[in-house]
Amino acid sequence: MPRPYEGIMRNQISIRPLMCSGLVLALTVTLGGQQQVPGVAAEVLAFERDIEAAVVRGDVAFVDAGTAPTFTFTHGDGWTTGGAPLRVDTRADWIATVAKAPYASRVLDSVKTEVHGDIVITYGRYVGRFKDAAPGPAYEKH
Repeated sequence: MPRPYEGIMRNQISIRPLMCSGLVLALTVTLGGQQQVPGVAAEVLAFERDIEAAVVRGDVAFVDAGTAPTFTFTHGDGWTTGGAPLRVDTRADWIATVAKAPYASRVLDSVKTEVHGDIVITYGRYVGRFKDAAPGPAYEKH
C-alpha cells in the first residue's frame, strides 16, 4: 500500500541538510492548500523515519527517489561552533554509502518541526550505530 507522501516524495520534495546541533533537514513541500499544518509536519517526520530505515537496509532506490539532485549530507555539528564538519557528502557520495549498508541502526532523536508556508524545517539529531561497531553503548552522534 503506498504511503500518503509517496507522490509528493517522488515529484515535489527536495532535501537540503543544514546541520545544526545534530541533523537538520529542510524539506520543501508543495501543499496546494490541501493539508493542515499538523498533518504536513507528521508526514515529513514519517518521511524522515522512512529515509533513515532505507539507509539502514541499504535501499538505494528509496533514498535516490527521495533526494534532490543537489542533496548534500553534512556529518557532525562542529561547524556550528566554528569548527569544520566531519565530512560533507554529495548525493552520489551518500548513495554510495547507503549501497554499502554500513549502519546497524539510525534513530532520530528529539526532532522538532517548523512549518513556514510550503516549507517544513526539521531539526534534531540522529544516533547511528555502525554494523562493525564494538559492542556496548558507544554510539556515533551526528
